[in-house]
Amino acid sequence: MKRLVILLLVLVLLSGVSAAEEKGLDMTDNYRVFYEIFVGSFSDSNGDGTGDLRGVINRMDYLNDGDPVSGKSLGIEGIWLTPVFASPSYHKYDVTNYYQIDPAFGTEEDLKELISLCHERGVKLILDLPLNHTGENNEWFINFRKAHQAGDIDDPFYNFYTWMPSEEPAPAGRRFRNMSSLSLKVEANFSDQMPELNFDNEQVRQAVLDVAAYWLNLGVDGFRFDAAKYPYYGEHEKNAEFWVWYMDELKKINPDIYTVAEVWDGDAITDRYLKAFNCFHFSTAMVEGLIAETALGGDVNRFVQATQSYLDNIHAINPEAMNIPFIANHDTDRAAGFLTVASGSMHMAANLYILMPGSPFIYYGEEIGLRGSRGGANTDANRRLAMFWGDDDTVQDPVGSNYDKSKFSSVADREKNSSSILWHYRKLIALRKANPEIARGEYTALNFKNTKLGGFLCTLDGSTVGVFHNTTEKTLKVNLAEATDQRFTEITAFLSVDPFEGYAELDGTVLTLGGQTSAVLR
Repeated sequence: MKRLVILLLVLVLLSGVSAAEEKGLDMTDNYRVFYEIFVGSFSDSNGDGTGDLRGVINRMDYLNDGDPVSGKSLGIEGIWLTPVFASPSYHKYDVTNYYQIDPAFGTEEDLKELISLCHERGVKLILDLPLNHTGENNEWFINFRKAHQAGDIDDPFYNFYTWMPSEEPAPAGRRFRNMSSLSLKVEANFSDQMPELNFDNEQVRQAVLDVAAYWLNLGVDGFRFDAAKYPYYGEHEKNAEFWVWYMDELKKINPDIYTVAEVWDGDAITDRYLKAFNCFHFSTAMVEGLIAETALGGDVNRFVQATQSYLDNIHAINPEAMNIPFIANHDTDRAAGFLTVASGSMHMAANLYILMPGSPFIYYGEEIGLRGSRGGANTDANRRLAMFWGDDDTVQDPVGSNYDKSKFSSVADREKNSSSILWHYRKLIALRKANPEIARGEYTALNFKNTKLGGFLCTLDGSTVGVFHNTTEKTLKVNLAEATDQRFTEITAFLSVDPFEGYAELDGTVLTLGGQTSAVLR
């Protein structure tokens, strides 16, 4: 049977899902599309130029309006807020007080309201929790200094941070900050203003556990753990042991806690942490990653085989482990700089990783093609530019940024064009949601020879879908029977870079995809 499907709005696939059913989403389900918000750069509610929690609340209809068939929101299912705790910096990774929301971002009541709104719409909210180090003005560090000034070795804060006598040589690869007035130096691998806690101290362990417990009890759904391989510098086994203990304790509070860790390293290193929590899959991200390589006209067969190997490996270590793909975040150059919207490679990268099993993460602004890189100024502020809404939002770029935004397109610009990258993301997330097999089904990579068109199967509760990508600009075809015994009868939906020129056809077992097109078959 020959079928030709031209998809203009994949959102209609969700027409059979009621809003009530959507609001009844199982909040224990962690296979979600997350959206990272760099809070100070997202949306400003009070005109002071700094993004805040009230700004996020005001933009919830943009992120998820609670109506799965409206087609007017991204439909994201999770939000990651970068640190919101009291801190003197714009980035907030140098925490002064873990129990206080930074006044520039709002209040604890604002956070409670945001949590409630998220949960009403079936969205999980996680906080970025930087525990490896604190700010130098943190009360813990102030008490540490006082204990050493008094020479009181019995003070509970005397060994709260990792320190050594000034005259001793620092261990190889580690940085220490000299505190000459105290004749000691404190470990500070990231910055002199970020002293590092001593995780051999049971009181430190209890303190960081109490912090997480406080916010879980307030209602947050989990955490993104910053710099998770650094509590014990270069000692991955000790780090993993700590995190297993920590997670065991947190699961006593919330068994369905959502956590993901930044272990910025290759798979051989992240493997060591998987018994504790999921880790971002850095090997596929950034300009040198497999997603970018494939999106730029690469071989999809290589991509799906690599994904199969990765999934097999992490599940052998921990059967509950999830794939956590992304293409950029606040510490990397933005993807739209090396995967351009104009070429369509940005669209194809989105297809590749959002239509992957697990829990993909979108970096705010990615869906409108927001750009930003360190550049000659060598500043991360350029990677964290203000969201460009195109309305009266007063949010400003962070201090130190100098990136040229003159040619940026705003949300308002993208809204007007149904073939824009913003509408592509909306349709893509809806397509994933309409086919739950993709997120959590059993993955089987297919292998087609002599072509770059490729795909995989995902089976859940006896139902199988096939996902296929053609990242080249040419029309390609494959005989599905060469790679699988699974028989498909229809193309349920497809997405092309140009939705008006897109092409997909299933003729028996022969699948034809136009250039830069992805399709889901049943």
